[in-house]
Amino acid sequence: MVPYHNHGKRLLRRVLLLLGGASILAFGLFNVHSRSQITEGGVLGMTLLLQHWLHLSPGISAPVIDVACYLLGLRFLGAGFLKWALAGSAAFSAFYNLYEHFGYVLPSLGGRPLLAAVLGGLFVGAGVGLIVRAGGASGGDDALALVIAKITRCPLSRAYLATDLTVLALSASYIPLHKIVCSLITVTISSFLIERISAKTDG
Repeated sequence: MVPYHNHGKRLLRRVLLLLGGASILAFGLFNVHSRSQITEGGVLGMTLLLQHWLHLSPGISAPVIDVACYLLGLRFLGAGFLKWALAGSAAFSAFYNLYEHFGYVLPSLGGRPLLAAVLGGLFVGAGVGLIVRAGGASGGDDALALVIAKITRCPLSRAYLATDLTVLALSASYIPLHKIVCSLITVTISSFLIERISAKTDG
């Protein structure tokens, strides 16, 4: 009975971490990123890049990229990861829809891009860090970074930065330089926080 009880407590802890992370991430993306045009790079930045140059809708490209990244996660991280990754994605979507229903609760930071970049990076870093600590993912970005970190044995923060910086470098072909700089600040902060918060894994 004791091992079963401990397993139940660990499971509950993982679920609470995942839900908490998803709520923080959705809150930040809805209240900060969506209103300030600060991007996080990764899958989001890639879908916008494909839309601009190839006129391919993010509604088509985002699911395709996410599925490809999740398949990589399944291959290198196992079926257990995929289960929690799908749970993380579903929780994020649910919280984002909830925040959309109630509307914005923070003032618009569209005219203060530096503050938006810092605050947005804090929300994303804390939210994704908790989701990854729970063993899940909020999207294809997380799955890809986790795979890269596992294969190359590099710190998770470097894996996130590598994917984000690649997309941001390509995005410089159509996004104004000052917004690219703000996005660099965001991804640097979020990558650092994700590494620190997710460092302790919960069984």
